[in-house]
Amino acid sequence: MSPQPSNRQALLEGALRCLMRMPLEDISARTVAGEAGANIASINYHFGSKDQLVTAAVVEGLDRWLARLEQRLAELPAAPAGAERFRQAAESIDATRDDNEGIARAFVVALARGHHDEVVANHLTEGFLRTRPRIAALLGLGDDEVGTDAGAVVHAMFVGLIAQALLSPDLALDSVRTAAALQRIAAVLITDLT
Repeated sequence: MSPQPSNRQALLEGALRCLMRMPLEDISARTVAGEAGANIASINYHFGSKDQLVTAAVVEGLDRWLARLEQRLAELPAAPAGAERFRQAAESIDATRDDNEGIARAFVVALARGHHDEVVANHLTEGFLRTRPRIAALLGLGDDEVGTDAGAVVHAMFVGLIAQALLSPDLALDSVRTAAALQRIAAVLITDLT
């Protein structure tokens, strides 16, 4: 008899709860199994390893974070695409960053691990491919290939800013500074193109 399908979800939810309150290095297979109310062997059965479970939880956590950002932006008065929409998105990230710090820290580790673990790399790649068009839609960048590529560039920018803020609060840019920086970049690009 195979384990119940809900056991996989319970493990994922348990790993997410661990990521939210514990440093990544303190998360063991036993800790996650205990948090999930599951047998430790079910981690390998469903995910292959504790590291692969944690990576799946990181991707799920990032997807949920993006969904919260989408919801926050949907609740705001409609802003035209452009600087105001980017400012709103940056404010939403500011407002939710602390709640997702554990996920963000684990994401940075998963990126490094993905260079030598194909399963981890595949989880992250699938997550990036889902996220790019969602960001493009969220910011009004278009639903064509260029829009998706623009979503990838914006995603990379925000991931980089979040990674820097994790290193030191002195490196964090709030929404006002982010919007001003984007306006400067846009002005330089427009000048160079004309």
